[in-house]
Amino acid sequence: MSTESTFAGPQNPNTGGPKTFFGHPRGLSTLFFTEMWERFSYYGMRALLTLFMTAATTNIVTQSDGTIIQNPGMGLDIATAGAIYGLYTSLVYILALPGGWVADNLWGQRKAVWVGGWIIAAGHFTMAIPSTYTFFLGLIFIICGTGLLKPNVSTIVGELYPDGGARRDAGFSIFYMGINLGALFGPLVAAWLGEAHHWHWGFGAAGVGMVLGLIQYRLGVGHLGNAGLLKSEDSREVLAAKSKKFFGTFFAVFAAVVLFGFLVSNGTISVTLTQIAQWLGYSVLVLVALYFVYIWTMGGHTVEENKKMGVIFWLFLMIAIFWSGFEQAGTSFSLFARDMTDRNIGGWLMPAAFLQSVNAFFIIVLAPVFGMVWVWLESRQKDPSIPMKAGLGLLGLSAGFFVLAWGAANASPDNLVSPSWLVVTYFLHTVGELCISPIGLSAITKLSPERRVGQMMGIWFVGAALGNLFAGLIGGSLESLEADTLFRTVAMIIGGAGIFALIVAPQVKKLMGSTR
Repeated sequence: MSTESTFAGPQNPNTGGPKTFFGHPRGLSTLFFTEMWERFSYYGMRALLTLFMTAATTNIVTQSDGTIIQNPGMGLDIATAGAIYGLYTSLVYILALPGGWVADNLWGQRKAVWVGGWIIAAGHFTMAIPSTYTFFLGLIFIICGTGLLKPNVSTIVGELYPDGGARRDAGFSIFYMGINLGALFGPLVAAWLGEAHHWHWGFGAAGVGMVLGLIQYRLGVGHLGNAGLLKSEDSREVLAAKSKKFFGTFFAVFAAVVLFGFLVSNGTISVTLTQIAQWLGYSVLVLVALYFVYIWTMGGHTVEENKKMGVIFWLFLMIAIFWSGFEQAGTSFSLFARDMTDRNIGGWLMPAAFLQSVNAFFIIVLAPVFGMVWVWLESRQKDPSIPMKAGLGLLGLSAGFFVLAWGAANASPDNLVSPSWLVVTYFLHTVGELCISPIGLSAITKLSPERRVGQMMGIWFVGAALGNLFAGLIGGSLESLEADTLFRTVAMIIGGAGIFALIVAPQVKKLMGSTR
């Protein structure tokens, strides 16, 4: 049965056939705009996060009409703000694992997206209330909601194309355009409201965006056909027992985390947020390494399967290193834009967070170009291997840091530099991202043994989580390091990793066997 007939929607009055979205199932438009608004809310709030946490409690803003208003921040030091940022962004990815399990076993992806979206919206609106308590509670809501929504909306996209093939790839390309449209406009709106007026207006605007996404999701859910519905054959009683066990465990862990946080906050347990983030990062790295040792030695796989999973472990390390640098966009780059960049344009002070939209703009412009280049190279059998692309991605990232280190060497609060330093850096980082990021999920599905695909996909998410966690810690180093020193150090470390990745790429490629 064709995709169109399976997911047939309203008739097109011009052709008599089912309505489509750029030639794809109409349900793709529903998911496109759901993801666009979710990313609008996520990147809009993320753009403000570090700026708000490090802004002084006596912060004032001069508006365009000359009015002076109070816009107090949290007054945290940079190291603490970086640790909070890292914990938040990493937990968003980690909770995608239980979020996917809930969808697969209890609710179905469609319900998980709906419930997750409302939890996200509740988180943003909670953050719109000015208090420290509501700030952290809102972050917890967003972490939980994103864990439900993010992995499952992509799964529904895949289910719209039961036959797979090139049309599915093209559908995902359109879907990812929605991600980048949201990432482009989210920081612009949230920054304009948050920096120029009140921080909490920006947080609230992110919630409004999520609600708009949920409204159109509900209105368009009929176009999804059977995609995203629960496929379990368990009885209601079995599902209820599973649900009780899962959520009982979840809330017990949640209560333990809240208790630990309370004991830390009142000084009963003497530990800093930075130390917590460091311990979490090292623990995750050790656990992943032990997991791979286990499946290599006791997993019951063939030699060829173990070799391919070795490649997955290598890619896990590469993506963790990549995101640890790339996610400086929300930490050290954001602070550099605020404190050392001349944002005065014709008498108008451009919000610092506006610059966080540059990466999404370059993605929208460059992604089609890179797609054509890879196809052209493949047609001539010169397409770089997956390990080679990973190394090139790290080198692009490193080049961006070298550029910004150069700019930062001449910058100070009394000698502001042009925003073009950040624009060029974001351009090079986008080039690196287009080399390494798109290969990930595709490579995982190709290299994983059939009974390990889900677990290996989880490893990819954990790699992204680990990178985000260390990104916050690295950004927090601005507390004790000059910006140029920090950026130059990161550039050399990531550049060294990129060069090493290129050197060993032929050997890693051999482990892939016939997989391309």
